[in-house]
Amino acid sequence: MSTNTPIVIVGGGHAGAQLCASLVDAGLGPQVHLVCAEAQLPYQRPPLSKAYLKTPTEALQLHRAASWFADAGITLHLGDAATAIDCAARTVTLASGATLAYGSLVLATGTRARRLPQLPAGLANVAVLRDAADAEALRTQLREAKALTVLGGGFIGLEVAATAQALGLAVQVLEVAPRLLGRSVSPELGAHVLATHRAAGITIALGAQVGGFEHDGQRLQAITVNGQRQPVDLLLLGIGAEPETALAEAAGLACDNGVLVDAALRTSDPAILAVGDCTRFPLAPAWQAVPVDGARLRLESVQNANDQARAAALTLQGQSPTYAALPWFWSEQGSMRLQMTGLMPAEGTPGASRHRRPGANDGSFSILHYVGERLVCVESVNAPMDHVMSRKLLEAGRHPAPAVACDPAVALKTLL
Repeated sequence: MSTNTPIVIVGGGHAGAQLCASLVDAGLGPQVHLVCAEAQLPYQRPPLSKAYLKTPTEALQLHRAASWFADAGITLHLGDAATAIDCAARTVTLASGATLAYGSLVLATGTRARRLPQLPAGLANVAVLRDAADAEALRTQLREAKALTVLGGGFIGLEVAATAQALGLAVQVLEVAPRLLGRSVSPELGAHVLATHRAAGITIALGAQVGGFEHDGQRLQAITVNGQRQPVDLLLLGIGAEPETALAEAAGLACDNGVLVDAALRTSDPAILAVGDCTRFPLAPAWQAVPVDGARLRLESVQNANDQARAAALTLQGQSPTYAALPWFWSEQGSMRLQMTGLMPAEGTPGASRHRRPGANDGSFSILHYVGERLVCVESVNAPMDHVMSRKLLEAGRHPAPAVACDPAVALKTLL
């Protein structure tokens, strides 16, 4: 791609912010236009479910100050969403009516919260959490409510549940699946998370059948859970997210549960890249438990967004990177810091095994996942050293034998 024409980035999340930083490091700042639907400068998203909700005076944690963008020569278009792409003319139209020409366009549009069709938008006591506006509204709602019902036992729902419980609310989590975090963590880790939250006083119902939403068009009054009517004070929808692909689809770009990109983050239009949560990308064979040709993944992860942005910056400079960063994730839920490295093999994978490595106490341990003799994933709870070392191990392609790696007396020496 040419590096002497405008670079337009659509989206001000982690991927968009990191791409700005990488392009500034490459001396390309004056060519960059950052288009954000939100009126805020790019900010950190993980604190929104934790510290931001707990403290009324907590401010957004900006990636960079306004002065940094100005000094770098980046043109900001805040509170002015992109509404259309003309691939032939290479222009982006904004909500204000402005038109931006581009030599290269990068879509960093992220995801949107999944909602329930049974609930009309705008009910005063029904919340989602994806951005600063959602967090600001939820922060106020939590201080006015006495009880919180969380629909969905995923990361966001459980993080907010722990935060609300710490604020003194009575918290109930309703999960339709038979266990928590069923698509994200192992059964052993899910069971530990369940037990820890219940011990903290959070009520959690698994296999919950939810329906019968009663509302007056202003507020949600009650829901039906397993055939029983339950009043609702405040409801958080934590039922996942969907990739924000409307702009890409309207422009004719190939999409399938995300904007499809190649290993250099190019879309089906070579002048357009996509990065972050909105993308579905080729999964490097090194991180597949069982290698499959053509395997693709959509990953909602801050680290993946940052790593893809760094790779995209190389593509924009005319290089041909192959995106193959090690996937890793984290979640803070009350007393638990969960950290996951690599991708967990699917249940029933031939040759798969799990081995628990004890930590300093009952609330600290790691679960090592193998396929045959190959270490493919490590889940850690309150064990930050294990997480750091597991990342080094996987990135180096080293696979200590389970009996050695899980022996507390020799594990750290082996990992180092």
